[in-house]
Amino acid sequence: MEFNKDKKIVFSGVQPSGMLTIGNYLGAIKNWKTLEENYNCIYCVVNEHAITVRQDPAELRKRTYETLAIFIASGLDPEKNLFFVQSHVPAHAELAWVLNCYTMFGELSRMTQFKDKSAKHSDNINAGLFTYPVLMAADILLYNASLVPVGMDQKQHIEITRDIAKRFNEAYSETFTIPEPYFMESGTKICSLTDPTKKMSKSDENENSRISLMDSRDDIIRKFKRAVTDSGTEVKFEEGKDGINNLMNIYSCLTGKTIKEIEKEFEGKGYGEFKLAVGEACADSLSGLQAEFNRLMADKSYLENVMKNGSDYANYLANKMMSKVYRKLGFLQIK
Repeated sequence: MEFNKDKKIVFSGVQPSGMLTIGNYLGAIKNWKTLEENYNCIYCVVNEHAITVRQDPAELRKRTYETLAIFIASGLDPEKNLFFVQSHVPAHAELAWVLNCYTMFGELSRMTQFKDKSAKHSDNINAGLFTYPVLMAADILLYNASLVPVGMDQKQHIEITRDIAKRFNEAYSETFTIPEPYFMESGTKICSLTDPTKKMSKSDENENSRISLMDSRDDIIRKFKRAVTDSGTEVKFEEGKDGINNLMNIYSCLTGKTIKEIEKEFEGKGYGEFKLAVGEACADSLSGLQAEFNRLMADKSYLENVMKNGSDYANYLANKMMSKVYRKLGFLQIK
């Protein structure tokens, strides 16, 4: 493939650190389909980010295939989007080292995700966890991405990326495009079913907190039936009703119905009937994706071919940027 020079570049990455959830799907991947006609879109399986937390090697390899398969099963066209695996493009790590030298210690120490993960993994507070935002900045800046689809919880990472890029540009003249966060219209934050004040996470120890994309129909309906709500019974979106609000948001993303339409549909009906409807809508919505995912996972050679083609073009783009960066830094280059 080759990018259209008249279109802006969009970049996003997904960690292969566990089976993706409906939070990843509804909040991000499902919406990416709307971008592929108007932008040059890059979607990376960011396996280097994943190792800030200890991973089982065989499982990480398996999840790498699975993440790419989910991209394609979700309807994203490999002919219209650039897919590749982060570790297949060495320039990500190369640029991260350079940008480390233009990132302040104080900036990194204020990152919310570092504080959260340090608390969760107190036995493994490693340097990679601390400098994670710099690698993320390298991912984005390497391709001159103008837009980065994110949820509100990632806004801080885009801000530090912008600061690093501006600092480098001021020191060495215009080099990097300054990216902007791109907030999708719906589903930007799907919350946990057991604690709706928190984002749904594929790494949550409580499996009932999330709907994984490969959950069976029975498991999906069971989890929604057990989802935490308040003591009321009315299906109405109101401040302070985090549980029912989260379920209404999920149902809206799945069906395309507005909150007002949902309130009218379930007027006079209780939480039990609504939870069942959300579960059935979710299972129905995921059935096609699951079938296509299983087909793709049975054809590893196809997935490897997509990875290879993607990494070839990604390396071409990334090496052009690294040549420019090294030249500006004064690194001696030989042909």
